[in-house]
Amino acid sequence: MSTINPPPMPSSAPPQMGGSGLSYQPRPLPHEKLPWSQRINWRVLVFISVIVLPIMLLFFWWLNEFLSGGIHNEGAYKEIDLKAMSSFDMDQMNATMEDIPSKWRSLEGEKVLAIGEMWAPHSADESEKLDYFQLVYSKTKCCFSGPPLAQHFVDAYVNKGKHVYYYDVPVKVWGTEHTVIRKDPQTGVIKSIYRFDVDKVQPIDN
Repeated sequence: MSTINPPPMPSSAPPQMGGSGLSYQPRPLPHEKLPWSQRINWRVLVFISVIVLPIMLLFFWWLNEFLSGGIHNEGAYKEIDLKAMSSFDMDQMNATMEDIPSKWRSLEGEKVLAIGEMWAPHSADESEKLDYFQLVYSKTKCCFSGPPLAQHFVDAYVNKGKHVYYYDVPVKVWGTEHTVIRKDPQTGVIKSIYRFDVDKVQPIDN
């Protein structure tokens, strides 16, 4: 019986290249590029449009108001922001014309359009024609932080031959602007600093 050992079995491992440590490995197949319709996450785009778009619109509105100062040219009339027009500090007893911002004083005699709410406590009903009322940007918001101020309310005198009625909704008012300090003759308290000679009043449908 032979005592010669059988030769070793050949190894199944891939051959090594010298001492470099490199080995032959299969290269991965390149992935095919997906079409754009599959690479875009439409849910993310919808989320961005819902959240970001209103913020951008609000920013551009604010920027427009900031640059315009609350005055916009609308054809024959200048549209003015009543809130911006009344948002400044003023001594309710001793203020003079110089205390009113110059950009509002410069509207003297200009044709203007303003949006606000009517205040006519002496009007009997909505069918009664008015010859006078007061205009304010908001009857509730203007006096939220304290008593009413003279710069918040505009004296509105209806021009002769014009028909104006009271509306308990926001309105558009067309007329001629005047900056005039009106005081209570007995107390000396300033009652208003703006006056509109009104051509037209139109309710805003909600």
